[in-house]
Amino acid sequence: MSTSNGADVESGLGPRTPPVSSTTTPRARPDAFLICCRCFRVVTALTALLCIVVNVFSAIQSFTDGSDVFDGIFRCYAIGIGVIVVVVETEWEFVMKFWKVLEYWAGRGMLQIFLAVMTRAFPGNSSTRKDLVLLEDIASYMLLACGGIYLISGILCIGFLKRSRQNKEISREQAAKDLEDLERRREELERGLIERRD
Repeated sequence: MSTSNGADVESGLGPRTPPVSSTTTPRARPDAFLICCRCFRVVTALTALLCIVVNVFSAIQSFTDGSDVFDGIFRCYAIGIGVIVVVVETEWEFVMKFWKVLEYWAGRGMLQIFLAVMTRAFPGNSSTRKDLVLLEDIASYMLLACGGIYLISGILCIGFLKRSRQNKEISREQAAKDLEDLERRREELERGLIERRD
């Protein structure tokens, strides 16, 4: 038997509260700073991919012409470092576990600057194609700019700020997920109590 204020007299459960829907939980807006960081990582990874492509073409040209084998070997090393830069920009935990120094933005910036210098190191001579030299210039200067931004941001401890905000976002998402699980469990328990009462 139920009273006017919604209390269940027979079961002694007290006032019944309507189940809170998981859709009513407030969703936090995504962090604009973290979105900018992700976009910058994508730009840096694409620039590093451009460096890889340019170095592949330069290495092929060096080996096929036979003009400078050392330039070809140098380009192969640049390709390897470019792959490392691209993989680091994904921030894959498995990779970051082995290269802790690249977790810091100053370390990333120095590696990117090194790759940019390697890409631009051997300027094209008269026999090289002008479009390849232009691509080398574009790729190296773009990656140099990305590396410079990473280096300056690392010195200013912006990478530390990003990591702390990322941890807060992860913990907030985990808390929201735990709250949804608790609400779902509570609704299941309330349904079970209602079925048992009936």
